[in-house]
Amino acid sequence: MPYYPERRPDPVPAEKKPGAAQLRKKLLCLFLAVLACILVIWGASGLIRYFSDLSASRQTAGELRQIYDQPTPAAEVPLPEPTAVPVPPTAIPATEVPVPAETPVPADYGLLPAVPYPYNSSLRISDRFTDLRRKGKYITGWLRMDSVDEPVTLKDNSYFLTRDATGKKNVNGAIFMDSGTRLETRPYTVILYGHNMKTGNMFGRLRKYRDISYLRKNRFITFDTMYEDGRYAVFAAAEINVVPGTSGYFDIWSLDDRTAAGRAEALRNLEVHSLHSNIIDVRPDDQILLLVTCVEDDDYRFIVAARRLRDGETESTLTYRKN
Repeated sequence: MPYYPERRPDPVPAEKKPGAAQLRKKLLCLFLAVLACILVIWGASGLIRYFSDLSASRQTAGELRQIYDQPTPAAEVPLPEPTAVPVPPTAIPATEVPVPAETPVPADYGLLPAVPYPYNSSLRISDRFTDLRRKGKYITGWLRMDSVDEPVTLKDNSYFLTRDATGKKNVNGAIFMDSGTRLETRPYTVILYGHNMKTGNMFGRLRKYRDISYLRKNRFITFDTMYEDGRYAVFAAAEINVVPGTSGYFDIWSLDDRTAAGRAEALRNLEVHSLHSNIIDVRPDDQILLLVTCVEDDDYRFIVAARRLRDGETESTLTYRKN
């Protein structure tokens, strides 16, 4: 048989080495994949921290609320300041018998007088706030309105932006008074700040006061300090610009004016900016509670203003005008 030489096998083609462009493309894809994983993990951990802080914030408020809601001892019930032994009625004319009355509007619109606490001129801290301040030494008040049931602190205007009322780090922060608040006498204006949390925590529901129907359902606010209790009626809600000289600007500090004329002007300006105006009467000598929170635009704030119920005035006797 004829001989056929062995056939040489076909050579295996050499593996083609990737070019520099292909290598860069693969590295870029790998980098993007790793980056995407990092962002997903970071976002998930941030979300976990956010809701963990929310839970911790509500738990802390609940624990403090238990202290605040303890039954008030009989000895702590506010009593009128002791007065001199009354003189027999025959010794003085009937017209000179002192009769409780509302504080009149200063006739000359001069300097507003300091107002001592009617039943606590000695500035005794109530027992429940003494207990609260063992948990958080800066707790000075308590605010109740709609779903808000929170302690109020007083230190500076930055500390409680990132801490709860006990001082623990928390993204929800705490509701706090403006650092310029002085409580030696009843302040004419108390400004409270709180975060506009999307969960509705702190002042997250304050924006609902844009709706007049919501305002009418939630028109009364309880704000107690360590020196006295207080009940307030909402009279204004506005989104204001905080940049001087711009449209919509309202100077919230103008409410601190100690002259009746200056304060009357500030209240008129507030009514002008309010979404709901002239729903109840407000006087220069009324104590004002101003709630302030942020909005999406850093140049603006949303505010809700309420005035303290006057002597002899009750929720049932206070009439809200139609808006």
